[in-house]
Amino acid sequence: MAVDGLVELKFRLADGSDIGPSKYSSTTTVTSLKETIISEWPQDKENGPKSINDIKLINAGKILENDRTLDQSRTPLSEVPGDVITMLVVVQSPLPDKHSGNKLLEYDALISIVNLLYEI
Repeated sequence: MAVDGLVELKFRLADGSDIGPSKYSSTTTVTSLKETIISEWPQDKENGPKSINDIKLINAGKILENDRTLDQSRTPLSEVPGDVITMLVVVQSPLPDKHSGNKLLEYDALISIVNLLYEI
């Protein structure tokens, strides 16, 4: 994952497009990665994240915690030395009112995650 303390990452969006790849220090926090995603979000894409709380980053099936660094979040079995690591970006849509009975948004989000995992 880290060569000379640097990690090369790209972020896969729901439509299959990517942000990156770019190199990051292994001491970079997940919060910092999410801030980068927000700042580099393609302007032509709808439903972009407004804050870091709107984003879930997934690496090797594991949701990464905001306060952890890349080094603390690493999953050695999913890494190939010198290879670019692809992390999935899931943007959470506002959940419907509990009283509305509409679960469609939750199912759409689940289907998007399954489709992204299948593509990798």
